[in-house]
Amino acid sequence: MSLRFQAINNLSSEPNEVAQASTTKITGIFGENVFTLATARQYLTDEAYKSLAASIKGGKKIDRSSANAISNGIRAWAESKGVTHYTHWFQPLTGTTAEKHDSFFTLKSDGTAIEEFDGSALIQQEPDASSFPNGGLRATFEARGYTAWDPSSPAFIMEIGQGKTLCIPTIFISYTGESLDYKAPLLKALEALNNAAVDVAHYFDKNVTKVTATLGWEQEYFVIDEALANARPDLVQSGRTVFGAAPAKGQQLEDHYFGSIPERTYAFMRDFETECYKLGIPLRTRHNEVAPAQFECAPIFEEVSVAVDHNSLLMDIMDRVARRHKLRVLVHEKPFAGINGNGKHNNWSLATDTGVNLLSPGKTPKTNLMFLTFFVNTIKAVHDYADLLRASIASASNDHRLGANEAPPAIISVFLGQYLAKVLDEIETRVGGKFDEQDEAILKLDIHRSIPELLLDNTDRNRTSPFAFTGNKFEFRAVGSSANCASPMTVLNVIVAETLKTFKKDVDSLIESGEKKEIAIMHTLQKYIVESKKVLFEGDGYSQEWHQEAARRGLQNVPTTPLALDAMVTDKSKALYAANNVYTHSELEARHEIELEKYIKKVQIEARIMGDLALNHIIPVAVKYQNDLLANINGLKAAGLPESAYASQLAILTQVSSHIQVVYTKIYEMVEERKQVNNLSDTREKAIAYCSRIKETFFDEIRYHVDKLEGLVDDDLWTLPKYREMLFLR
Repeated sequence: MSLRFQAINNLSSEPNEVAQASTTKITGIFGENVFTLATARQYLTDEAYKSLAASIKGGKKIDRSSANAISNGIRAWAESKGVTHYTHWFQPLTGTTAEKHDSFFTLKSDGTAIEEFDGSALIQQEPDASSFPNGGLRATFEARGYTAWDPSSPAFIMEIGQGKTLCIPTIFISYTGESLDYKAPLLKALEALNNAAVDVAHYFDKNVTKVTATLGWEQEYFVIDEALANARPDLVQSGRTVFGAAPAKGQQLEDHYFGSIPERTYAFMRDFETECYKLGIPLRTRHNEVAPAQFECAPIFEEVSVAVDHNSLLMDIMDRVARRHKLRVLVHEKPFAGINGNGKHNNWSLATDTGVNLLSPGKTPKTNLMFLTFFVNTIKAVHDYADLLRASIASASNDHRLGANEAPPAIISVFLGQYLAKVLDEIETRVGGKFDEQDEAILKLDIHRSIPELLLDNTDRNRTSPFAFTGNKFEFRAVGSSANCASPMTVLNVIVAETLKTFKKDVDSLIESGEKKEIAIMHTLQKYIVESKKVLFEGDGYSQEWHQEAARRGLQNVPTTPLALDAMVTDKSKALYAANNVYTHSELEARHEIELEKYIKKVQIEARIMGDLALNHIIPVAVKYQNDLLANINGLKAAGLPESAYASQLAILTQVSSHIQVVYTKIYEMVEERKQVNNLSDTREKAIAYCSRIKETFFDEIRYHVDKLEGLVDDDLWTLPKYREMLFLR
């Protein structure tokens, strides 16, 4: 019996016994495995506590003496919970998290065994950097790299089975100081944004001393049976099905959306949510998504750096907990053809330390002008750096999703909703382009009269827009589900920082020329609206008309990753990142190289999987069915029956033979073409070749013929679980 049928039989015959999720109130377990400031208050001296709090809230550096006291307190807390090991937890450019465990146990010079965790171990460690992606920054034999403690993200205890490990969130840099992870550039971008936003906020409120970027991600994912997944080598190795015929019922009825959550999946959800709550991940929402077997979860908004850590943790926890339930979680952007893929919508906003959401209209002319300032500057940033935003979400897996019927196109545009679009139109078309001190547009800029108070509902959700305003935040919808949020968040925060810096210079210049502050702000906003209006689009981003209109407007449409990544290393990009101290030129070049290599390897893996499945699963099964048909035809001939008696079998045999021939021929041609492409020395040229000469030339054609065989070959012979089974069998 094939793995496929074993898996199907086990679904109905084996009870699913798993540990039940906690029934305790969420508030009773929330953050219990996190070293919060409240916990620190119990385990640290006053001096150590103040040092840690100042670092978290104000970004102040922790000195070595305080680090020793903090590390002792953290160890005491961790040991009280049964922890024996610790690790520096970081996010290298592999796309996953990384950790190297060390025990508190050590031996003193006289042989005495003790538990110890000193300040130096807390602040810095030295993992081997040679095997992590570095884009040529380091030679293979130059292995040294450093992880450095990031106090802005709290330490936590990871429970895996019976083991518990203290995890210290860190950044990861090379021996020569270049960043080798997602986190370090993000922290630099957030600092740049804070500085620029505070300067602009002072036009309206001198009490603002800090502006924080916030993030609320929405994580989409599929859940399928573990045994069915294991019987699909393509899912195991690439995270998506490279072959698979569409089932009779897919998502056309859309009856899965917001439907009753299947019991087995519900148990898994409750279990992984409990794990998340213990780690302080504030999950709030869960529901069925549109595609069958697809689901979504979302947390309460947090500061961007913490939210990024929590999303990376979530993906790890979901995978691990799913295995306890004999399930598999798929976060690939397009695991199944013909139905919706997975996104990770990044909802982004700005908040001041005085309690103001800068992207929410206020109730006074002053607060409304402040809202307009940050609102328009964000639009201007997206307009000016659309290519970088596109590059930030580029990947081999997201290429399968962008532009499909559930995802935004590769054209970056901004959706505002009718009310705010009207407000910007009124400012742009101001008669004569002038404002003066007597102008009611300034003195009574009452946006709340133009926009009803239920602003969250008045900005209709545009699922086709990659960057939409949704009430008091912007939603970057084009981010892929498997991506690290840090990549798009680094870009978004740094481009807004740069735009705000330019805005401050432009306004100050007008003030110095004699204009009143409010008038100078309005004139600058008017200028920015005019300059960036072509990126605004309120219609259907899926339509062909929009593609044509976007081309007329001069907006870029770069559908493939190798070309989209070019934006990373333009002179404009290098100047932006250098001016905001986020990336050096060499770091940018290295990351460009890393992303290209990642693309090449993923497409290469998929090509090899297609060859393996075609030659070892598809063709042998099709040939066996071919022989069965032939035996049947020959038997009918031998019985003296006329040709009409086996005409149907002969027609099927002809079709099967034709598809087998094409599959074999194209697989062989693809292998030979890969050999040629692999000889290319330039990484960009090779990535483009893998896209055009391998993926675009062979993938769809080979899949077409394999999927046709799936519809022809005897179901009893077909070894790979089918879509109807993976998506609908629980």
